[in-house]
Amino acid sequence: MITAFGAEFDVGPGYLNSPSVGVPPRHVVEAVRTWVDDWAAGGISAPAMDEPVDLSRAAFAALTGVPTTSVAVGSVVSGLLAPVAASFRPGTRVLTAAQEFTSVSFPFAAAGHEVTEAPVAEVAERADDHDVVAVSVAQSADGALVDLEGLRTTGAVVVLDATQSLGWLPVDLTWADVVVAGGYKWLLSPRGCAWGAFSERALERVTPSAAGWYAGEDRWSSVYGLPLRLAGSARRLDVSPAWMSFTGAAVALPWLAGLDRAAVHAHDVGLARRVRTELGLPETGSAIVSIPGDPQRLLDAGVRCAARAGATRVGFHLHNTDADVDLVLDALT
Repeated sequence: MITAFGAEFDVGPGYLNSPSVGVPPRHVVEAVRTWVDDWAAGGISAPAMDEPVDLSRAAFAALTGVPTTSVAVGSVVSGLLAPVAASFRPGTRVLTAAQEFTSVSFPFAAAGHEVTEAPVAEVAERADDHDVVAVSVAQSADGALVDLEGLRTTGAVVVLDATQSLGWLPVDLTWADVVVAGGYKWLLSPRGCAWGAFSERALERVTPSAAGWYAGEDRWSSVYGLPLRLAGSARRLDVSPAWMSFTGAAVALPWLAGLDRAAVHAHDVGLARRVRTELGLPETGSAIVSIPGDPQRLLDAGVRCAARAGATRVGFHLHNTDADVDLVLDALT
């Protein structure tokens, strides 16, 4: 067991795979276990599940700095981005990063747009030549950060995926048109929950093509029959939530939002920086480190990591310590 930031984590040393699957603190796991026990005993009330969904919505708003009314809930990033991509006429010029995670790029390519890839370091400077920029704040493969300040001044519509950054990188994203994130990595929630923050400009143009009863202004009076009566806020883009997943998220996200985010950033990036320094890798300011070569030596040393884009990817989050860094360095040096 590891105690960090006032919480207990059951994971042992060597887990550096948060960019793939985040490890929740014990109090999040206990909330999910309680829900499963209630489910098994026939104790689940469907209307009562609105509360954890809305708690997670409010916490996502707090983490991103946006109004709660601008946040929609979903299950995966691509599902939130599909109606965004469909809101532009086919052939729209869309810029994304080379080797971008395909949950970001595929919705725009599938919608028939002219999607161009550029090195992540060049995305901001090339943004004005495009109608839309769709890019991750931190790249999944290697943690490289996009130039947010450069994008902030572009005239293009900016769509950001914060899945690999939200939870450790405290930055202002309120200016972006759309900000999406999945919950099961750095946000320490079960898989099956995701959120999207939509600007007024984005809400005006996006058709809620996946609308169901949960997108209604009054959810429980919009389960049957017409006419269409969608919520006036971003809730009209909601999809019916995976209850167990949001039960965990309703505990994880408020807890994360209440932490000293500068301290979280210093902790996560500080550990990653030590690895980069000792291995002679360039500084990137990311909690994710891409180490050239095959991951087998790290795996043999008990380090949980991932092979990504021809390199070994490790990531440092709340439960990690200098002992994890030592494991990496002992295995590789």
